[in-house]
Amino acid sequence: MKGLRTVLAGVTLGNPTMLASGMMGETGASLAKAAMSGAGAVVTKSVGLEPREGYKNPTLYEADGYYINAMGLPNPGIRLFKEEMREAVSSGVPVFGSVFASSIKDFVTVASNMEEIGASAIELNLSCPHAKGYGMEMGIDPEMVHDIVREVKGSLKVPVFAKLTPNTHSLIEVGQAVERAGGDGVVAINTVKAIAISVEFRRPVLSNIYGGLSGPAVKPIGLRSVYDLYDNIDIPIIGVGGIDDWRDAMEYIMAGAKAVQIGSAIGKKGMTVFSEITSGMLRYMEHNDVREISDLVGVAHERK
Repeated sequence: MKGLRTVLAGVTLGNPTMLASGMMGETGASLAKAAMSGAGAVVTKSVGLEPREGYKNPTLYEADGYYINAMGLPNPGIRLFKEEMREAVSSGVPVFGSVFASSIKDFVTVASNMEEIGASAIELNLSCPHAKGYGMEMGIDPEMVHDIVREVKGSLKVPVFAKLTPNTHSLIEVGQAVERAGGDGVVAINTVKAIAISVEFRRPVLSNIYGGLSGPAVKPIGLRSVYDLYDNIDIPIIGVGGIDDWRDAMEYIMAGAKAVQIGSAIGKKGMTVFSEITSGMLRYMEHNDVREISDLVGVAHERK
């Protein structure tokens, strides 16, 4: 799409919108549907080394303006995900393979397998807030993040992005650790650790008690994270968190993101959200005489 083309560490996207991991990314068919609906790239559901059932229900709480989910990283394992990737890759847009593991060795194994079955780039899940031994528990330690990124990057040819957690006071240090380790970019942010209580039953709603908050309620946190990272690292940033329309997406671009991921908005608007956002971006650019979306990346910093 003219004017919206963006390049992430050598991976070209026709427009800067991406399907976020965890939303409609479980099957090749759903990934392909997002691509056909206008997403510039898609990210798979996080996949691990072995099959995993995830938590028992209830795993999702919905309220006005937000979701809280604790799925528990359910997935079929990397070997059985091969068939899903075959259909996803045929969709014609870059497919980012999201992977998780509990050790550096397993991260390398899963990421290498994901590359072999067609991923254009790897997204390391270092930020899931509700799975014990995974995600955020590793992603809040800059040195651990550095070692994971360094080993995965050294084993692959495709770009490696690290998805960061907002549930830390060390976000900048973690982002800098990714860059120092040779990582190709960061994704900010994953969901915010949260809880919901049932007044009727007088207990937490989710079976796991804690979950991850997403939706419009987290957009200011995501924007702040991208804004701060842009000032402190030089590798590409992908913004995610509470993007509901083109204005939200443009805020992330102006904060410093080269691309944006859409997740919870699909629950309310369906897959048409991708075309709605890109159409809005193009109208804004035409009205303001902006030729390339890249000209707007980080412009909110110019007022300093």
